[in-house]
Amino acid sequence: MTAQRTRHIGYGIWLIIASLVGWWAAFQLTVEKFFLLENPGEQTNCYVSVLLQCDRNLGSWQGEVFGFPNPLIGVAGWMAVLVMGVAVVAGVRFPRWFWALFGVGIAGAFAFICWLIGQSVFVLNTLCPWCMVTWAVTIPTFISTAVHLVRNGTLTTSPRAKERAGRLVVWIPLMTIVAYAIVIAIIQFAGLDLLGELVGMLF
Repeated sequence: MTAQRTRHIGYGIWLIIASLVGWWAAFQLTVEKFFLLENPGEQTNCYVSVLLQCDRNLGSWQGEVFGFPNPLIGVAGWMAVLVMGVAVVAGVRFPRWFWALFGVGIAGAFAFICWLIGQSVFVLNTLCPWCMVTWAVTIPTFISTAVHLVRNGTLTTSPRAKERAGRLVVWIPLMTIVAYAIVIAIIQFAGLDLLGELVGMLF
């Protein structure tokens, strides 16, 4: 139990941090959605500019794909990630099927935000600040979980594969940075000058 706790505690801590940040972003989006419902035509607090705003995203059909506001999925989903993170830090051991279900959930969340990124960039032509916070924590959570599921034997029983996954852990920050760079490049390529907008806000 001690070895398991030592080996996986970094992953557990990340799940806790990511879940708290992701939950806060989802909560803020939920509050803004209620504001728009009560005040049609008004601008939300996260409206920064025509490019950076939550309003268009929250008011679109993409903002409620399953018939209710997407942020509610985050409010519930990030709580599950928080519980998992606390359990990992505490040294709780789960069966492979449980980790597999958790992996499916994280993979589903990653696929969903990839679709939302595409919709936001290429269809709605806006960047929602709180949505981008969600993207920022979901991407490394997916990467670290994929590595962890190989490392802990959920996706393979090969000792060599587990060992390689263990060595990949130190590369997760770099993989995350590369993923961020790809997203930013897509945004810039689509004609949404995010970098110019941010520089303008700073100076």
